[in-house]
Amino acid sequence: VSLIRYTHAQNTVLHASTKLDDTIRYLSLHDNKYLRYFKGHSQRVVSLCMSPIDDTFISGALDRSIRLWDLRSPNCAGLMHVNGRPVAAFDPEGLIFGAGIDAEFVKLYDLRSFDRGPFSTFKMPSERGTELSSISFSPDGKNILVSTTNGVLRVVDAFNGQIIQTFTGIITERTERGLHLGCCFSPDSNFVVAGSQDGHLHVWSVKSGNKIAVLEGNHPSPIACVAFNPKYMMISSACNNAAFWIPNLEELQ
Repeated sequence: VSLIRYTHAQNTVLHASTKLDDTIRYLSLHDNKYLRYFKGHSQRVVSLCMSPIDDTFISGALDRSIRLWDLRSPNCAGLMHVNGRPVAAFDPEGLIFGAGIDAEFVKLYDLRSFDRGPFSTFKMPSERGTELSSISFSPDGKNILVSTTNGVLRVVDAFNGQIIQTFTGIITERTERGLHLGCCFSPDSNFVVAGSQDGHLHVWSVKSGNKIAVLEGNHPSPIACVAFNPKYMMISSACNNAAFWIPNLEELQ
């Protein structure tokens, strides 16, 4: 099981699987039964994102395809073939999705007319042997966070593709295949939080580009998942174990 994503119902989730094949599974947590299987990808799914407004979701796989789905139907609603390992994400309004191809391009598509091709293409600085690990839009929709397997994170203007900030320092030792480390924006879009190879959380200011904190989480291996609680002041991070972070009220007073 990988890439677990909550749907808009509180008791159902989507997840990718390599148990038998590369089918995406729709699971009811209430009775632990699968509600639907989404078949189409022929290799491992590496990107999965739920629409913020409806039952649409998007997936990307090592078969070099991006697929659009609807939870209500097992059939693929849209298919795009790309030239490399894809990652994809919806914008906060659910009208646009971004697709990262290899380590070079981020392309933006209108969900209503994606078959016409991207309406914007942003070229990223690339390094040989490096792939995009993830992309995500800031909650205010103004920026895109692009992470790579060599530990470089870039905050990109979602309207013109200009690189606003570049963050490094989360990989301490290069590996042959690179690392897929977790990262995200804060709910106010002002900060970026990323996991590191040595089990720490790094926090940067989007506005100034300065690193404002390094948090020790007692993670024994690289942090693959980082997420902000959208409602409360809480961060979660995970590798082989999970940690939940809340502010120290004594320090704030």
